[in-house]
Amino acid sequence: MRKMFSVAAIAAVAMTLGACTAREERAAGGAAIGAVAGGLIGAAVTGRAGGALAGAAIGAVGGAVVADATRPQRECVRVRYDAYGNAYCTRYRRVY
Repeated sequence: MRKMFSVAAIAAVAMTLGACTAREERAAGGAAIGAVAGGLIGAAVTGRAGGALAGAAIGAVGGAVVADATRPQRECVRVRYDAYGNAYCTRYRRVY
């Protein structure tokens, strides 16, 4: 039963992340790295589980915010128009 629950949990996480865009995946990765780092620092500083949990929460939020803020931006280089006059971009350039 426990093995079945583990497989179901892993499948649920995989399906959840499978629907993410590149921006959301970057934020989720930053949150994971921040949570691990914050948890380790919180545990080392306080020596208690509460400190580790607080550090993980703060690190996750900080990691997600920093990852989203540092993503590469795209700038439109070539604009085309469809039959209805709506503009759309056909070529992008990364702006850092």
